[in-house]
Amino acid sequence: MVYLSRLRVILIGIALLSMVFGAPNVLAAVPGAHIVFRLDTDQVRSRRLEAMRDQIRTLLRDAEPKISYNGLVVSGPTVQLHIGDPAQVEAAKAALKAVVDPIAGKEGPVQEFALDDSEPGLLKLTMTDAGAKYQTSAALTQSIEVIKNRLNELGVADPGVQLTDGGILVQAPAVADLHSLAQTLARQGRLSFQLVDTSMPVDDAVNGQAPAGSTVLYTPDEPPVPYLVEDRVLVSGDSVLDAKATHDSSTGQFIVAFRLDSKGTQRFKWATTRNIGKPFAVILDGQVISAPIIREPIEHGTVQISGNFTAQSAKELALLFRTGALPARLTIVEEAR
Repeated sequence: MVYLSRLRVILIGIALLSMVFGAPNVLAAVPGAHIVFRLDTDQVRSRRLEAMRDQIRTLLRDAEPKISYNGLVVSGPTVQLHIGDPAQVEAAKAALKAVVDPIAGKEGPVQEFALDDSEPGLLKLTMTDAGAKYQTSAALTQSIEVIKNRLNELGVADPGVQLTDGGILVQAPAVADLHSLAQTLARQGRLSFQLVDTSMPVDDAVNGQAPAGSTVLYTPDEPPVPYLVEDRVLVSGDSVLDAKATHDSSTGQFIVAFRLDSKGTQRFKWATTRNIGKPFAVILDGQVISAPIIREPIEHGTVQISGNFTAQSAKELALLFRTGALPARLTIVEEAR
């Protein structure tokens, strides 16, 4: 009896320490309806590296005088490029100083990328371990905010969202259909508007090779319909201010209407003015959900899209547009009651 009492005291002490010092939660002991998500950290890093590649391209293009380069690629954790003129290497390093300098982190400065110029003419910018950790932390914080926004929009009663060693824990004791909730919360919601490439028949691109700067994407239909889409993004979902599902009485279709911010409005006006008569693709999570023809310039930042939506799917799309995109893929690890 003495042994059991001491053991019980020890276990109670451990539990108290866990509460005080924030020890990892034991997911198996979580009571009530809950979902556990895991963030795809590989995708977080790959997207940051792709963004760094694009930033390098812009910095060198805007440099005065312009810096010539080639071979700008992402290779593993590194973005590398070759400066053709040895006399421009130092100018290139100066132009890229902004992406090498430490950035402000919660616990002090973080050097996200390290520059290696040991090989003549070759510049390598490699993501550091501290940089990867910083990006993962930021992505987790953003994911939690998006999840909270979606739960609020859905009217989920008494939800709880917190970070654990196992991932992101969402407690939703009042939800009847936990699986549907998990599916909605896990959708990335990455929205973009891109022109449809009409330079060649889409079937030729499917059966052969898409032209440089374009990609074949498909609709979510069964069977899926292919579109050849330009890679250039005209407007992204970051510019969406508000969205709602509504019903078009003239066509009988459910549609999603949304407003763009000033930057998105100007960009959309510019793109639609120059591409009248051409189709543009509305892309959500890599799938073409609508591809209307541009009939006239869209000048006021109010856009309506249709795509064989049901009332439910239109509401879900509007929800995703309003609450913003997740920074990376979330995998559902556990659903339990």
